[in-house]
Amino acid sequence: MSKGKLIKFAEVETFKNVLQPHFDEVFRKDYILKGNWNSEFFRNNNKITLELGCGKGEYTVGLARMYPGRNFIGVDIKGSRIWKGAKEALESNLENVAFLRTHIEHIGSFFGKDEVEEIWFTFPDPQLKKPLKRLTSSRFLNIYRQFLVEGAWINLKTDNPLLYEYTKALAIHNDYLIAAASNDIYGSGITDQILSIKTYYEKGWLAEGLRSHYIRFRLDNEKHSEEPPGEWR
Repeated sequence: MSKGKLIKFAEVETFKNVLQPHFDEVFRKDYILKGNWNSEFFRNNNKITLELGCGKGEYTVGLARMYPGRNFIGVDIKGSRIWKGAKEALESNLENVAFLRTHIEHIGSFFGKDEVEEIWFTFPDPQLKKPLKRLTSSRFLNIYRQFLVEGAWINLKTDNPLLYEYTKALAIHNDYLIAAASNDIYGSGITDQILSIKTYYEKGWLAEGLRSHYIRFRLDNEKHSEEPPGEWR
């Protein structure tokens, strides 16, 4: 491991806005803050948005700046990535930001019923050979709906056309309301202040000529999500 990463790991340990639970705190059990994020951590009753697979936290921090009356939690397993967003939030005195270092497979251990209003995925691993490991797969959607409010919005921003088309097909197959869908958001004219936030990785892909895709759909908590038909596997 590089010296730079070791320094970041050590510094992250001191950040009050970063939580790094041990495996035995969440495996097949509820984390201490489950159902209590607003009362015990943020100390307010504001709505919560998650960024799953947040990387360096550009969206978590960017959205927190835009919406000071909401709470935002970035989730990723890489502490050296979280370091950047967490440090920026602390230096900017953003009290509505938290970062959680954990595997997203354990996300159900962290949040209680109706505790989260919205989810963002920004350029996640498309898992080309393992569709059920995709963060927008039916497997994960059925986990998220356990803690999402009814009618919660799911947002995916990706450079991968297969992940975009797969997610769109899944939303259509499950009859979820699609509010926006574009395979080229910067060329389509649908970009707004939120979609114009660019992550570190997105900037690199755009420079290589790749397009950014986006889909926003509303999850139905009463429906068990199913995989779309077709050659998605």
